[in-house]
Amino acid sequence: MKEHEKINYIELPAKNLELAKVFFSEVFGWSFVDYGLDYAAFSNAGLDGGFYQANLTACAERGSALVVFYSKELEKTEQKIVEANGTIVKSVFSFPGGRRFHFSDPNGNEYAVWSDIDA
Repeated sequence: MKEHEKINYIELPAKNLELAKVFFSEVFGWSFVDYGLDYAAFSNAGLDGGFYQANLTACAERGSALVVFYSKELEKTEQKIVEANGTIVKSVFSFPGGRRFHFSDPNGNEYAVWSDIDA
């Protein structure tokens, strides 16, 4: 649904669009539609968006926005990420309100997953 002056779409870099599509389909069940050779839109992610071909990576330490997923089963989500060739860049840690970890996808973009459910 389009809401006035609300975040509607997000675009992320990907060195290899096919790697991004395989990873996010396997781990999170996203669907993709290609628009040419340099762009793939995704849906079924909670917020629609797309990957554009670029030799850039998103990393919170370099000032990029951090996309954060929610999981009811933090460790199971972490295992799915590892099995799909993602890399854990910050192990599970506690913070006020829950626990989370950070990972990078096969293209090197950083994301986080959090849960408010104790292990």
